[in-house]
Amino acid sequence: MKKFLFVFLIGSLLATVSHAQKLGYIDSNFILSKMPAFNKVQQEMDKYADAWEKDIKGMQQDLDKVKADYKAEEVLLTEEMKQKRQAEIAKKENELRDYQHKVFGYEGMMFKRRQDLMRPIQDEVFSAVEKVSKAKRIDFMIDKSGELVLIYTNPVHDYTEYVLEELGLASDRQNTPGNSPASGIIDSTDNLPETGENSIEEVGTEEQQGQKTQSKAAPKKKSTNN
Repeated sequence: MKKFLFVFLIGSLLATVSHAQKLGYIDSNFILSKMPAFNKVQQEMDKYADAWEKDIKGMQQDLDKVKADYKAEEVLLTEEMKQKRQAEIAKKENELRDYQHKVFGYEGMMFKRRQDLMRPIQDEVFSAVEKVSKAKRIDFMIDKSGELVLIYTNPVHDYTEYVLEELGLASDRQNTPGNSPASGIIDSTDNLPETGENSIEEVGTEEQQGQKTQSKAAPKKKSTNN
């Protein structure tokens, strides 16, 4: 199995190189965070979640009250009355559990509502990615926000900014996660951002100082054994 996988990967790599296919990547999470429509969906989903959680909290309080009443009156009840009250408690427990699953469970109301609200936004992003891919002649566009783990990415191949521009969200400063948008779109190695302010100048100064120090230092004489 491992041998087959290795052969498959090598074959895929050779096929990619032979066809000179162009790759690019985007950060869809970052793109969505810049979209007002997405932020609006987030706020709307928070309202739905708060309302549903309020309903669940009310059901839980009602269940707790029924349990407390039964415990306080248990010694006064006949066996038939006990069974009736226990059945009532079990029913409320099932109703609460079912409602929680219906709202927050897999493919529940929360999931479906979010899916409905997000579909138009996702279609808009996909359309923009498709246009950028065709315009830049990208054969494969990878989303670094997905499950695919990218160990290293060269910013030259980052087309997130182009997609933002296509969506009408470009600004005078480059959008970079965690920072205010900075200027320009990264498209060549000459335009890559510096690692720190005046970093190149600082490194050059340090190297010059190091060279001067070395030139001033007197060479040590080798000791000779007579």
